[in-house]
Amino acid sequence: MRVYLLILLIAAAATYVSVPIVRHIALVSHALTPVRDRDVHTAPVPRLGGVAMFVGLATAIAVASRIPYLASTIDASAGAVVIGAGLVCLLGVVDDLWELDWMTKLAGQILAAGVMASMGIQLITFPVGGLTIGSSRLSLAATVLVIIVAINAVNFVDGLDGLAAGIIGIGATAFFIYVYILTRATSPQAYTSLAATVMAALIGVCLGFLPHNFHPATIFMGDSGSMQLGLVSAVGTIIVTGQIDPGTITGSSAVPVFLPLILPVAILLIPLTDMLMAVTRRTLAGKSPFHPDKLHLHHRLLAGGHSHRQAVLTMYLWAAIGSFSVVALAIQPWPRVACGALVAVVIALALTTDLIPGVGPGARKRARHQASRALRSASPRRSHPRAAPDPAEGSRAPDAVPAAGERP
Repeated sequence: MRVYLLILLIAAAATYVSVPIVRHIALVSHALTPVRDRDVHTAPVPRLGGVAMFVGLATAIAVASRIPYLASTIDASAGAVVIGAGLVCLLGVVDDLWELDWMTKLAGQILAAGVMASMGIQLITFPVGGLTIGSSRLSLAATVLVIIVAINAVNFVDGLDGLAAGIIGIGATAFFIYVYILTRATSPQAYTSLAATVMAALIGVCLGFLPHNFHPATIFMGDSGSMQLGLVSAVGTIIVTGQIDPGTITGSSAVPVFLPLILPVAILLIPLTDMLMAVTRRTLAGKSPFHPDKLHLHHRLLAGGHSHRQAVLTMYLWAAIGSFSVVALAIQPWPRVACGALVAVVIALALTTDLIPGVGPGARKRARHQASRALRSASPRRSHPRAAPDPAEGSRAPDAVPAAGERP
């Protein structure tokens, strides 16, 4: 475990110290995120943060390859991860600078996923009963599809300061715990695996970037970062399903064989839900699925009365519930996990009910604001009250206009 912590810290440190350099480059090259109708920031912010994230990821994996304990796991697949992340990072940089259309970005994503698949990152088996994909072409297509969905899911949810990095960091932590448990169950002699190494690096990248990206952000990750996070998240899943068959595990403490299928969905629950809702909404409206709007989940939280940070922390909470509840199935009986998850969901609903009209703190805040405005509108405008007239002034009405030459 300590060696994985070292990889995490290296990734975090490399990312953290790279951000100021990348931010300066973004300012010089005018790679700024403009203020658009759908955005919540009020001033242009430098982007290209994904470049710093790639530096952290590549540095961590390079160091891991030099550590004897991990060297055996850093094979060609590790190189494929770095190359794939580098390709989508480059694609994102080009998009951040020159605004590519969605078809060009999709083609670039397919290219990056295809390169990784050709280098050995392929979805070959499903972790239920050792089911194998019989066709190499089908395996390639399935791999590309999984990666593309993950890339765009994270890209869709990257709309608030610290949101994407935090959600993926939480999911990567849950996935790392699962992979570590799974590796110990399948290989008691050696607790090492490429998936655990990649997830440790991904956690570090997110932690190193968040201090610069949490509200108020000094830099955005841009497409170069969001696409990279989605790709690496998908790669972890593919590596696990391709290298370890949980169906071989037996015993009362066995890790449930279906977790590798459920856990990736749980980790990306918020991004996938947001993407599905956005695509459905835009398609029904006769628009492109990639047409931007201001109806994402985080926009709804803001409209419900949450502050910027409250909206982000609320989505962190849901991401943690989805991810860690599934991971808990690997070490606890499902009735106990279900009870704990139910309590967590009730608490989360109490904090998120602003999504329901007329319920929650945001609704009460809006009601008080509307009542205050109505009260001010109904009240007649009055001048400042005057002091009672002095009897010595005679019977002149206090509001009478003084005659010419008369002192008021």
